Amino acid sequence: MTFAQGILFLLCVALATWAQALTGFAFALILLGLVGLMELVPLADAANVASVLSLVQAIVVLKGSRKSLDLQVLRDTLTGSVFGVAAGVFLLGWLSGNVVMLLRLLLGLTILACAAILMLQAQPLAQRSPPAVFRAYGVVAGLMSGLFSTAGPPLVYHLYRQPMNPVAVRQTLVMIFGASSVLRLALVVPAGQFGLPALGLSLLATPLVVGLSWWMRRHPPGWSPRVVRSIVCLLLVLAGTALAVPALVHYL
Repeated sequence: MTFAQGILFLLCVALATWAQALTGFAFALILLGLVGLMELVPLADAANVASVLSLVQAIVVLKGSRKSLDLQVLRDTLTGSVFGVAAGVFLLGWLSGNVVMLLRLLLGLTILACAAILMLQAQPLAQRSPPAVFRAYGVVAGLMSGLFSTAGPPLVYHLYRQPMNPVAVRQTLVMIFGASSVLRLALVVPAGQFGLPALGLSLLATPLVVGLSWWMRRHPPGWSPRVVRSIVCLLLVLAGTALAVPALVHYL
């Protein structure tokens, strides 16, 4: 990676960290979308970096503020995530080695779907969903985490519909994302799928993520939720379209 590419990568990390602080789940989506769009690093390496940085961000955000965790939701969701993460990591390894354009297409379509989810106004539920539903969402989120380290969208949509305290939702989501990152890393590292390039980029970006997350936690911008969603949604649509269209053209 050249010096210019390194600067571009750090700019992508900064933008993704900013978006995560505003929305609660857009970090890996924006990071992988922008990195894949500019072809700075292979998507498999980018997903590994996103796992490490998501874990770092979770530690910063949850430090000293874990009193509102919903342990039942955490347990039920992670029970399903274990299977989803394992399947996602397997698929990523196979796709990366055999059909890279299909991997780009899947990532692009995933990002576009997540942009649509972000703009949805989910109707709240009258009572909490049963444990089996949380496990099912955990499987889907785990699959996305294993593939692209992007467990957020289905869980954000599902948990914000529950009759839960908003603080409990945010803290539980962050803990789930951190745990999913640990699960993913526990699979890819022993399998030899976490190379030196991903380690170097993770070390390079960690101070930026820690510093910016700390700053955003203490100085959140006073923007309306609608403005925030619109900006992040636009970024996701641009990145997803730029990834998916060339891949579609390749297969047509």
